[in-house]
Amino acid sequence: MSVPCLAIVIPCYNEEECLDKTTLRLLEVLSNLEQSNEISGNSYIFYVNDGSKDRTWEIIEKFNKETSGKVKGLKFSKNFGNQKAILAGLFEAEKYGADCYITLDADLQQDENKITEFIQKYKEGAQIVAGIRNNRKTDGLFKKYTALSFYRIMNIMGVNIKINHSDYRLVSKKIIEVLRNFRETNIFLRGIFNELGFKKDYVYFDVKERFAGNSKFTIRKLFSLAINGITSFSVTPLRFVTFMGFMISFLCFMGGIETIIAKLTGEFMVPGWATIMVITGFIGGIQILCIGIIGEYIGQLFQEAKARPRYIIEDELN
Repeated sequence: MSVPCLAIVIPCYNEEECLDKTTLRLLEVLSNLEQSNEISGNSYIFYVNDGSKDRTWEIIEKFNKETSGKVKGLKFSKNFGNQKAILAGLFEAEKYGADCYITLDADLQQDENKITEFIQKYKEGAQIVAGIRNNRKTDGLFKKYTALSFYRIMNIMGVNIKINHSDYRLVSKKIIEVLRNFRETNIFLRGIFNELGFKKDYVYFDVKERFAGNSKFTIRKLFSLAINGITSFSVTPLRFVTFMGFMISFLCFMGGIETIIAKLTGEFMVPGWATIMVITGFIGGIQILCIGIIGEYIGQLFQEAKARPRYIIEDELN
């Protein structure tokens, strides 16, 4: 295999506190890989400014000028979300040419020294190389257990994603071409890359402490990503609705039979108020839950039917 050209794609949202250090460190990594002939001298960093409200875009512009295009970037017109920023980075970076693409977080909590291993796996024939966290020591208790629960739920529902799978991954140019065929508005990349087939491999890494700023993934955003992932790849929740409807109907039917038998045998008694309220409340709660699940799927259909652009580009640096 010839020496590959690498593009490092990084989504950014209000990352002014860490972007200087991140860029200098990644330029150093690229330089070392180029000197050891692991990648070609045309390799570059591609930032996606996802509607930042701070100096993120100014910093990207500065490095673009200082490095004569070694640092490229594009600017969204507003915040479209992490998954769409990654997707845009892969699609738009392809215009400048590359053989493989690595997606990485701007805070460099994902170990950038592992890029060498990603490249090696690619040279061995892997079209997709996924980064897997060794542990979640840097996460708080709540985030740790909710994240682990999410992966377990996804696997139960038939979406076989490795636990602690991250958006730190390498994909080949061929995978980008295939990815363009997926037209979903609400996209969940971890699930899609898992469904593509092709030869896959894995790189395991330790997560470092964030050296500046705070994580932009709020609980609300993480919950939204989880719901989107589940509804995008599994109809199991809808089957749960069907199952619950069947079970409640069966229990009500059995209760009706019991009441008729009690009446015929002279043992009929007026049900207690508490029992009626508990049963009514239970059934009402199940109905609301089922309506909510169905509503999530209808919402997904509504978003997809409108077929609006996944992102809008305001500016681009080459």
